[in-house]
Amino acid sequence: MRVPHSLQAFFFLLLILFWSASAADANTKPASPNVLVILVDDLGYGDLSSYGASDLKSPHIDKLIARGMKFTNFYANCPVCSPTRAALLTGHYQDLVGVPGVIRTHPENSWGYFLPSASTLANVFQQAGYHTGIIGKWHLGLESPNTPNERGFDTFRGFLGDMMDDYYLHRRHNVNYMRFNQQTITPKGHATDLFTDWTCEFLEQQAKTTEPFFLYLAYNAPHTPIQPPDEWIEKVTRREAGITAKRAKLVALIEHLDAGIGKVIQTLDQTGLSENTIIVFTSDNGGQVNVGANNGNLRDGKQSVYEGGLKVPAGIVWKNRIAPHSQNDFMAMSMDLFPTLCEAAGITVPANLDAVSFLPTLEGKSQPPLRKHWFFRRREGGNRYGGKTIEAIRSGDWKLLQNSPFAPLELYNLKTDPLETKDLAHKNRKKFNELSALLRAEIQRYGSVPWQKPLNSAAK
Repeated sequence: MRVPHSLQAFFFLLLILFWSASAADANTKPASPNVLVILVDDLGYGDLSSYGASDLKSPHIDKLIARGMKFTNFYANCPVCSPTRAALLTGHYQDLVGVPGVIRTHPENSWGYFLPSASTLANVFQQAGYHTGIIGKWHLGLESPNTPNERGFDTFRGFLGDMMDDYYLHRRHNVNYMRFNQQTITPKGHATDLFTDWTCEFLEQQAKTTEPFFLYLAYNAPHTPIQPPDEWIEKVTRREAGITAKRAKLVALIEHLDAGIGKVIQTLDQTGLSENTIIVFTSDNGGQVNVGANNGNLRDGKQSVYEGGLKVPAGIVWKNRIAPHSQNDFMAMSMDLFPTLCEAAGITVPANLDAVSFLPTLEGKSQPPLRKHWFFRRREGGNRYGGKTIEAIRSGDWKLLQNSPFAPLELYNLKTDPLETKDLAHKNRKKFNELSALLRAEIQRYGSVPWQKPLNSAAK
């Protein structure tokens, strides 16, 4: 049967309209969002103005968090550095990627070996066509195969090791761990200023390309040594009458850090990158109490599995996607950033993660708890730990913990006792037994992954 010319013309018009719509969809498809993860080191839960500090001014971080969602119930995976970083970058509990404790220069005092086969956020974003970078502190290995360029980062400009013995000399045990990719470098200046300046340079370069980026900015501050520039200490002591010298130094180091983050956000704004960049801000663990940290109305601090060592400030910003000035008490932890960022960027989330995405919460939707049971663990040496571990399990309002390997387990109800002052281990044996059994099973699960460097054939 012959189709009339009028009908042919109609079908031809429909085809043109379909092609036009498809082309329009392709042209209007939103660009992949950039991702900037800012991780600071040892920032206490109460050491920002926006989290209750009265003797400290953090206007730039406060304004950044106000652009998006502030979290009041966000937890680090561990109360010390390396394990939290391993969890954040892999979406797994740190023990399951070989980092139960701090990785250090000397083998006899190093308590982790980053599992070479573990896929990182950088690997995933790199495979999705992103330019991946890390600026600042790595702390997940000092040699191959565990250097940043071998773990998915196209660009590394920063410090391989754990803490710096001096913010200006950038050494640890008299070893220079400053690198630009694989090259050892000797830059001059305070580490916070260097990391800030390098980040601004990175962003300015990326603004000239159409390639999306994933940047992990990991400051050393406010980790010890508490070494702010002198002019920042003077500013704090002039302003805060009666402040102790110890507290003034830490406040100055945090305010100096705040100014650096302000410069980074200003660069994002000036280059237009902030229009389509997801920004995460958080800390790797709680503040160190003996150097003057403020962990708010929480017990203890860094190195402890009481709340002050684990609960940290956190904020996430994404223009036109996350409501500004929003606040949420939804519970999440460091490793949950992995699937959240993948999902937000439209990247397939790797299978079998321990982490769970909380993107629905960021979008203002209701969401069930990410997990029924939450585990925290840390291994360490010295007389205080003896190579053993401390751990905690959180289940609903209940928390079972052992804050010293040589002390009994303690049981708290965080709803009725948020300061963890009333140990109920002997009063509620049913809950104690239930949680201790779950904790034992999790520890067995962790035993499948080695946390020391494999012996070479000559050493066997």
